[in-house]
Amino acid sequence: MRPILWTPSEARADASTMAGFIRFLAESRDLEFDDYQALWRWSVDDLDAFWAAIRDFFDLDIRSPSGVVLQGRQMPGARWFPDAQVNVAAQLLKQADKTPDAPALVIQSETFGHTILSWQDLAAQVASVANHFRAMGVGKGDRVVAVLPNTEVAMIAFLATASIGAIWSLCAPDMGHVAILDRFRQIEPKVMIAQDGYVHAGKTIDRRDVLKVISDGLPTLKTLVTVPVIGPVPDAAQLWSDLTGDKADLRFEPVDFDHPLWVVYSSGTTGTPKPIVQGHGGVLLEGAKQSLHQDLRAGDQFLWLTSSGWIMWNAQTVALGQGATVHMFDGAPNHPDMGVLWRYVAAQKISYFGAGAAFFTGCIKAGISPKDEGDLSALRSLGATGSPMTADAYEWVYASVKPDIWLHPFSGGTDLCGAFVGGNPMLPVRAGEMQCRFLGNAVRAFDDEGVELIGKVGELVCTEPLPSMPLYFWGDDDGSRLFGSYFDTYPGIWRHGDWIEITAEGGSVIFGRSDATINRRGLRMGSSEIYQAVESLDEVLDSLVIDLEFLGRESFMPLFVVLPKGATLNADLKDKINAAIREGVSARFLPNEIVQIAQVPRTMSGKKLEVPVKKLLLGGDPAKVVNRDSMANPDSFDAFIAYENAREGRPKG
Repeated sequence: MRPILWTPSEARADASTMAGFIRFLAESRDLEFDDYQALWRWSVDDLDAFWAAIRDFFDLDIRSPSGVVLQGRQMPGARWFPDAQVNVAAQLLKQADKTPDAPALVIQSETFGHTILSWQDLAAQVASVANHFRAMGVGKGDRVVAVLPNTEVAMIAFLATASIGAIWSLCAPDMGHVAILDRFRQIEPKVMIAQDGYVHAGKTIDRRDVLKVISDGLPTLKTLVTVPVIGPVPDAAQLWSDLTGDKADLRFEPVDFDHPLWVVYSSGTTGTPKPIVQGHGGVLLEGAKQSLHQDLRAGDQFLWLTSSGWIMWNAQTVALGQGATVHMFDGAPNHPDMGVLWRYVAAQKISYFGAGAAFFTGCIKAGISPKDEGDLSALRSLGATGSPMTADAYEWVYASVKPDIWLHPFSGGTDLCGAFVGGNPMLPVRAGEMQCRFLGNAVRAFDDEGVELIGKVGELVCTEPLPSMPLYFWGDDDGSRLFGSYFDTYPGIWRHGDWIEITAEGGSVIFGRSDATINRRGLRMGSSEIYQAVESLDEVLDSLVIDLEFLGRESFMPLFVVLPKGATLNADLKDKINAAIREGVSARFLPNEIVQIAQVPRTMSGKKLEVPVKKLLLGGDPAKVVNRDSMANPDSFDAFIAYENAREGRPKG
């Protein structure tokens, strides 16, 4: 059993929103539970009662004449609140009526400086922008896309889009044009909002040429809205500042519970990125439930270090929905040094701070002691996600950040805009272990045969539907791509693509990805996008990329390339390959190493054998990780066995 590093005081536990929910169940439903495990079992056994309780406890405006919560429990295909009407933006802006002058958003941007928007200001700008969107011809179901950093512009534009029943989609400005077009082309947007440059780590980045390529590559685009940093403004483009200042009524279009809210992208290993459609009601319910596990409430000062291209950008709405002040950080977290965010946390009296696990690892390597960077007395909770967090990192938090802090890493994904496992402010924190399975999430560890495992590593599965699971993939008319992504391994059961251990006490440990998805510093990308960039070069005939993320070992991503006969991989070609990835995808996905090989291992049908190679490079038995009889070129596997044997200090599973 892993050592306990923190135990909540009785006062802390009783004051939590989780404790409030437990009291609500006792008082309004006459339900009492011996412990959290019993509460969790009820929440996944009686889905109708649990999710109705979440709606009522959080006073979510989900109007359902029939009272039906769940129509069918099959996956895929379950329908939640089938006759309900809702609008996410209306719920997120409720605080504007309660505390209009209190800060809703605080933005710290390298590009624009420090900005504060009250709830009243936020609501007024959302109303104005929504009115302009209507004038542009944007209506229910139309797509509004954006290439923006993590600032108030993106949040205002999202809320305005949602308020009229249109569909939102966002990409980060540091993504390459290939990656952005691969996403936005699929959903055929009518309006795009884009910032033409930004400042990062003290350097001004000009994105005008890239944005022109993107806008020219979207034939359905009717209106381009520009946030100018570099200038001049493109012909026929509208200025963002002209959209925000009009007086307008704040109106919310009632939409069906499963009406599309946004499209997010979790790339597969082949083909274009998966355009995941999530609905108003599902996102609202899951976000409210998640706030129990993050212990969020009105008045909190909330900061999550996130790119606008990561699902944690969307998850900022969880805090906003509880009436917290959301601090949006737009800049380099290591400029001028790794202490910059900790100093901001201290100065702004942040009560909840979260980041990708890689950020905390970077602080450890930089020798940062956050408790010496400023007064962290207001900091109550510390969240982490994106990649597995080691026991050593847990111990660093309690030694170098604050001994009396609730550290609660959690793990989930873009796919459901939520977490499967994570924190509970009423439970002790054990080194390297997440505290619990989230309420309503029927999470298990399965072996290859679909047998549940306790105390052993297996595939993370979810055996019951969740309201925030994808409605569908955009353009996947027959549902085959959705089925193949989650349900083809264990029929009727969601397979997420992570390795997990569930402990006897109900805690969990995530060990990394079990599939071929690339996970770099918490941001996931399909290997196909890297292949598209690399194999566009005349000098590269074929390629294979493997991410060797595994708990307790630093992520390492080698890229293997096949060159024309007689060609040699030299420094110039490596630079050219890296440049292609940087420009077409993102600098976040540059490989640690580029290696020349003769052939990429493939199946008889031509599919690249990414997962078998990954298992081999994580220490798997070469005789067991692949059936060579199923390979089109079985001898190609020998090069990877030799690579694994030769490389010192390699990650192993």
